[in-house]
Amino acid sequence: MKIVVTGGLGFIGSHTVVELQNEGFEVIVIDNLSNSSESVLDGIASITGKKPIFEKIDLREKKTVQDFFKKYEDVSGVIHFAASKAVGESVENPLLYYENNISTLVYLLQELQKKPKANFIFSSSCTVYGQAEKMPITEDAPVQNPLSPYGNTKKMGEEIIIDTTKVTNINAILLRYFNPIGAHPSAEIGELPLGVPQNLVPFITQTAMGLRQELAVFGNDYPTPDGTAVRDYIHVVDLAKAHVVALQRLLNDENQDKIEIFNLGTGKGSSVLEVIESFEKASDKKLPYKIVARREGDITEAYASTTKANDVLGWKAQSTLDEAMASAWKWEQKIRS
Repeated sequence: MKIVVTGGLGFIGSHTVVELQNEGFEVIVIDNLSNSSESVLDGIASITGKKPIFEKIDLREKKTVQDFFKKYEDVSGVIHFAASKAVGESVENPLLYYENNISTLVYLLQELQKKPKANFIFSSSCTVYGQAEKMPITEDAPVQNPLSPYGNTKKMGEEIIIDTTKVTNINAILLRYFNPIGAHPSAEIGELPLGVPQNLVPFITQTAMGLRQELAVFGNDYPTPDGTAVRDYIHVVDLAKAHVVALQRLLNDENQDKIEIFNLGTGKGSSVLEVIESFEKASDKKLPYKIVARREGDITEAYASTTKANDVLGWKAQSTLDEAMASAWKWEQKIRS
């Protein structure tokens, strides 16, 4: 079965390609290399023994998307990761985000609706919940008005897919993930942020390598046990495996509705200081950091209720925070060696 993975050379995309190939799927990767590297194909091949088909395509070009689906008519499913994802950048350049994250989704769905049956997995985010009133966050928690254009593209993306499934032959699963971290245990693929990392863990590992002077911890006056913000950190390999399980659910006609939504997390919140402590344990290094003022738009805490993903999807996160931090450190050392 041929499966298309857009943004398949990115952080979560590349790990998902590995898990798909391990399950025997034939994978076609679409990526425009704006936030990734073609060398990731070699990492995928060294883990799985096979390079996926690679098409360097910019999904913002509608005709190119049409031509792709003419070339590959026998696609059984699409997993859609390709999107810009830096919150700060989205505030500064909202139109780039709306073009990159919304128009590309529309062009993909327009091609899929031509098929007698199509399966679509959407990479969504817990940002759609904003600061939820209750923890853990269930899939029934109200979707809030997003705090950034990036968050808004995820909310709008979900709405577009929901509306489309009502009137087409597309079946879809929306996967709302919490905070993906870590790297493949082989250290052949991992997170490759361009420039200054936007996420906590790559900033930690780069600081430990001496690339950054120190880590800034944004706020220690939150109403949490140690005063720092709490998030649900999930190992990227666990997250990748969830995409394969969700895809198989659609391919086997096991979905109960044309659209289903699942939270993907560990069900446990960890504070910034706990993540630092976990890294220090994994690396045997002391991490230089300083407490600075809170960052505008940051929420106090967010962690997932995993009951629905565990019971309905039949998926559960396996790796611990310490294992994820150890894999992230192993990856950082590999790419700097």
